[in-house]
Amino acid sequence: MNKLLIGAIGALAIGLSAAPAAAADLAARHYTKAPPPMVAAIYDWSGIYIGANGGWGSSRNCWDLTFPAVGNEGCHDATGGTAGGQIGYRMQSNAWVFGLEAQGNWADLSGRNVSLQNAFVANDSRLDAFGLFTGQIGYAWDAALLYVKGGAAVTSNRYQRLDTLTAVQVTDDVNNTRWGGTVGVGLEYGFAPNWSLGFEYDHIFMGDSNHTFINNGVAGVPGTPFATDKISQDVDLVTARINYRWGGPAVARY
Repeated sequence: MNKLLIGAIGALAIGLSAAPAAAADLAARHYTKAPPPMVAAIYDWSGIYIGANGGWGSSRNCWDLTFPAVGNEGCHDATGGTAGGQIGYRMQSNAWVFGLEAQGNWADLSGRNVSLQNAFVANDSRLDAFGLFTGQIGYAWDAALLYVKGGAAVTSNRYQRLDTLTAVQVTDDVNNTRWGGTVGVGLEYGFAPNWSLGFEYDHIFMGDSNHTFINNGVAGVPGTPFATDKISQDVDLVTARINYRWGGPAVARY
């Protein structure tokens, strides 16, 4: 029994002495550095941009006769297409986006109505061009931007009086450039680096202005006043826009 116990203790001692040698023969473990944290790219709306736009517009015109009599002559909508361009600058701070923009458009908005004061005369309005000079404030969800805008507006208009039956012009043209205000809202999406596509609605407040129409000889003595009207104007615009921006398309966010 004692011999068996002594033999077991000797075997255990031999195994313990061999363990360090076996461990030394194992290959060294290689430790790798932890991977860096994931980086998400977000769209950056900051920078100068330039683009084009096109769409539809409606100019609401109401005529009020002030000479040779006083009375409401009625209203009409001058409708048609528009196309133009814009240039601006935006600066993004966190999710908020601030900007300034100038826009100029050619337009072909026309309409007319028969005067409520004289059934032989039709009042004709045409809007040929407009410009918008606005500030913007928006909120961005990565590549999507929702914004509101507001500022000054200018329109170029041409007014005529026509014979109701023949549509022959009975007075000289009255050309008018007037200033007013505008407000709008838009949604824009960055579909590629530095490129974005958007849709915008704008309302233009033009107020009213007085205009005197001069006989051209068809319905009266040439060069004499035919009538004076106070004409009010409001314009609604719906346009699609495409912009190219100079600036970083994305910034890193951990």
